[in-house]
Amino acid sequence: MLEIIYQDRWLVVVNKPAGMLVHRSWLDRHETTFVMQTLRDQIGQHVFTVHRLDRPTSGVLIFALSSEVARLLSQQFEQHQLEKTYHAVVRGWLTEAGELDYPLMEERDKIADKHSAAPAAPQSALTRYQPLAQVEMPVPIGRYSTCRYTLMELTPQTGRKHQLRRHMSHLRHPIIGDTNHGDLRQNRGAAGHFGCHRLMLHASRLMLTHPVTGESLYLQAGLDTVWQTAFDHFGWQDLLPDLPRTIPFIEPSETEEK
Repeated sequence: MLEIIYQDRWLVVVNKPAGMLVHRSWLDRHETTFVMQTLRDQIGQHVFTVHRLDRPTSGVLIFALSSEVARLLSQQFEQHQLEKTYHAVVRGWLTEAGELDYPLMEERDKIADKHSAAPAAPQSALTRYQPLAQVEMPVPIGRYSTCRYTLMELTPQTGRKHQLRRHMSHLRHPIIGDTNHGDLRQNRGAAGHFGCHRLMLHASRLMLTHPVTGESLYLQAGLDTVWQTAFDHFGWQDLLPDLPRTIPFIEPSETEEK
């Protein structure tokens, strides 16, 4: 059962578990569990997708309860009229806040996009970031005798595919658990020693205008048990008091990086 964090006559918001696809995809023909289908069965009515989170990413996910509300919400996402906040655990120490304006080439799927023409130029991409805490653990990983991690708050100003993962990798501080843009040895070490056996990226908060009532909505999603375990290891238990709840962790399959 999904954790519903907000629901009214027009929309429903869930705390998406990591490892779960938003909807059916022919790229994952053998998958049988999807957020969209699970939510429809749970509330007993059809839901419409508005945006998506990657399979390994957890957090705030909105569905509309009609096609018209879905259209209105989609416009807010397309026109960047809302504020998204993510949290991530990255490799190494970052101590200063900043803004990364680094254009990205469109990431192509080897199968789905093999017949599509790639864009001629990189697309603008802007991410603001704020370090919240650092830790050094007495565990050797790779060529270092210790390992260092930083808890980051990330606010994307654009919506490019895998933008946060790619931007953090560009800064040489890849997100732990990122198998496409991260460090394999660091990922294995964090999984083996600290229980971080998934992508440590969570869509924590979303601020937007209700598409029907016009009121301001402040939506937040709690952390799952993998995050809680990492916080226990790193001594970060009291850093995010506004994200106290936990949700189940769904073990991802080998094709999680979609």
